[in-house]
Amino acid sequence: MRKNLDNQTHLAISNLSTQNIDLIFNKIVSSKVDYADLYFQYTKNEFWSLEDGKVNNGSYSIDQGVGLRSIVGEKTAFTYSDEISLSALENGVKVLKSIQNQGQSKSFDMTKSQNQPRLYLPINPLESKSPDEKIKLLHKVEAMAKKLDTRVIKVSASLAMEYEVVVIKNFFGELIEDTRPLVRLSVSVIVESKQRREQGSAGGGGRFGLEYFTDEILESYANEAVSQAIINLDAKPAPAGAMTVVLGPGWPGILLHEAIGHGLEGDFNRKGTSAFSNKIGQKVAAKGVTVVDDGTLKDRRGSLNVDDEGTPTQNTTLIEDGILVNYMQDKHNAHLMNMKPTGNGRRESFAHTPMPRMTNTYMLNGQHDPKEIIASVKNGLYSCNFGGGQVDITSGKFVFSASQAWIIKDGKLTYPVKGASIVGNGPDILNEVSMIGNDMALDTGVGTCGKDGQSVPVGVGQPTLKIDNIIVGGTG
Repeated sequence: MRKNLDNQTHLAISNLSTQNIDLIFNKIVSSKVDYADLYFQYTKNEFWSLEDGKVNNGSYSIDQGVGLRSIVGEKTAFTYSDEISLSALENGVKVLKSIQNQGQSKSFDMTKSQNQPRLYLPINPLESKSPDEKIKLLHKVEAMAKKLDTRVIKVSASLAMEYEVVVIKNFFGELIEDTRPLVRLSVSVIVESKQRREQGSAGGGGRFGLEYFTDEILESYANEAVSQAIINLDAKPAPAGAMTVVLGPGWPGILLHEAIGHGLEGDFNRKGTSAFSNKIGQKVAAKGVTVVDDGTLKDRRGSLNVDDEGTPTQNTTLIEDGILVNYMQDKHNAHLMNMKPTGNGRRESFAHTPMPRMTNTYMLNGQHDPKEIIASVKNGLYSCNFGGGQVDITSGKFVFSASQAWIIKDGKLTYPVKGASIVGNGPDILNEVSMIGNDMALDTGVGTCGKDGQSVPVGVGQPTLKIDNIIVGGTG
């Protein structure tokens, strides 16, 4: 349990006392409900962007509010207010009374929150540098990108910072607080040669201050963005058809996140709408495939000390050696499925209800050297970067565009291709994995996941993977 964790709670900000909160909460639970909670949130955001050497956007915002929720069976009563006051809370209680006296006899899991090591410091990254120093960071990465190649004709860069404090009053009487810093720096370039233009982008971040963005880090972003664009200048049209595909480590885990991860969230499985519904204990992937969702990685973008219901995050094994062993759960879906919460109850803000969401989702290492994997392919495609994609949770079908890819011939990367897309079915590709690398990497800290209109920061990762017989859509 985290009480008065960081000495700047919503209660202090809003001049509410713990007695006020207890009074309101007692009014909610005096009705017969299965579960109830209050979620207070205070957020500061700052954003700067640079294009062609000039600042073209600068913004600063403060947002705060409270969400009130009560649950009876499968029903949820929810209301919120952007005013945090005793009168606003009292008005919210009237809405929750709409499902009073209907509670079930079976109570929610009564496991209380436990202290765990802090995963990130309770700092305010907006205060870690002055506005001039923040803009200087963007000018610096812009200059680094421009000097790398004379074909670079345009550079844009952006810096986003967030300081968030949440306070949760849960059904067990606990008052839990978490202070969540978040930063992200991005750079994008356009290169031109022989009247052909290509684009490349890179960036990263996490739950720390702006001191993370050292010259070495900025140089790595500039190098990656320019390299990606330059390589695509020589890219040929991608072929189409069924072939072997090798996915690089790190960010390509976004395919795993979308095509498989969402299907392992508890709400889809409770409703029977996931391709993985009712398959716990069954083989759903090739032997050697182990997938976890881990919200406990230090300083990572997708990590949280506690989820948005106050449950400590954890490292949850979802698929172990090809066998489905668990789903990601919030309190409500875990209760209805007679399972344990896994610390995956997340919401975009106080104005949204929590639901099962991923944190940092990745596949564990195998035993193969990445060079060995590529050498084993006679004809195929290698992709180390992905753009957008679409997924159907019910069927598991997906399509993803590869923003950086090469043709493999006789075990070697021969030439880059453009316009490749990966088409398949999540459960199917899990069973088509034939080699797993020993080079597992996480993304650099850029992921944002959308679900039911809510966006939350996440992380992805994987080692190099060889997938047999997958459909590639191309342009050639």
